Amino acid sequence: MRRGFDLTQYEAAARKRTAVSAFLILGVIPVTVLGGSFLLGSDLYMIGSILIVIYTMIPFFMVFERRKPKAREIVLIAMMAALTVVIHLFFHLTVPIQAGTAMIIISGISLGPEAGFLIGALARFVCNFYMGQGPWTPWQMFCWGLLGFLAGLAFNKVNYEEIRDRGFRDELASRSLRMVMGPVLCIAFALAAAYICYLIWPGKDQTFFGWRLYVFGVAGLLGGLLVQRKRLSVDGLTMALFTFFVTFIVYGGIMNICAMVTSAAMPGGRPVSLNTLRILYISGAPYDAVHAGGAAVFIFFFGDMFIKKLERIKIKYGIYR
Repeated sequence: MRRGFDLTQYEAAARKRTAVSAFLILGVIPVTVLGGSFLLGSDLYMIGSILIVIYTMIPFFMVFERRKPKAREIVLIAMMAALTVVIHLFFHLTVPIQAGTAMIIISGISLGPEAGFLIGALARFVCNFYMGQGPWTPWQMFCWGLLGFLAGLAFNKVNYEEIRDRGFRDELASRSLRMVMGPVLCIAFALAAAYICYLIWPGKDQTFFGWRLYVFGVAGLLGGLLVQRKRLSVDGLTMALFTFFVTFIVYGGIMNICAMVTSAAMPGGRPVSLNTLRILYISGAPYDAVHAGGAAVFIFFFGDMFIKKLERIKIKYGIYR
């Protein structure tokens, strides 16, 4: 901690920044995305995209409320956003693994929730200049940013000195499974409740793999994050499980709503209704599972390497210390 900077003031500023971030991410940005889709139409999606970028910068620059920012801190954010774009485009053209999604979660774990959301939203915005802009862009920006934000909230702060210590690594490996069991049990319990709900009230669904996976999954995921907030260990297994569940439930669940809203404005598209959303959830579950699985595989094999590199950079240049 820098000389003359009071720890209590730092913690109060961090809590204030997180509260502002949560308000923007869970309140203002969803309203902007939905309002832009319904009021502005599909032709003015760039307005919503730019507004999201502006919103994500507010919590990030609150870091510099009591001190002058250093170029190295801003460069690290820009570097991670650019690296995410490059890696995502490379794997998109070669191996069908959602590496960009994994990189956003890595950014959130190492750099914090606010930076994770900023990197996610900005990287998705730039990616779509190569993969195709459209009314789905603000939705994808919000989803990627939200994954980075949740990762920053869920995982324990990384300490490179401990990671470098072999004895601590052995201890971390032995307790990682115990630490991840809380969130996994919360999600498993929620999915079991979803299946019981399907048996009691099947409705029009012909399969269990539909909206219940997402709705009950969100409840279980939120419960798991509350149980282990800031306490999940940074290891391959824990990061892979977190990546799979949060990508399938959060990213997949929101993008299915996006598909309904954007297709309704097109000729021959289905109307906005619960029945349309139900069909999209059923048909989208396999794709969401493949997306989540690919991101989990990438972070399992490469996540630890990227996080160690980021920690070395932070320690060497005194970033966020």
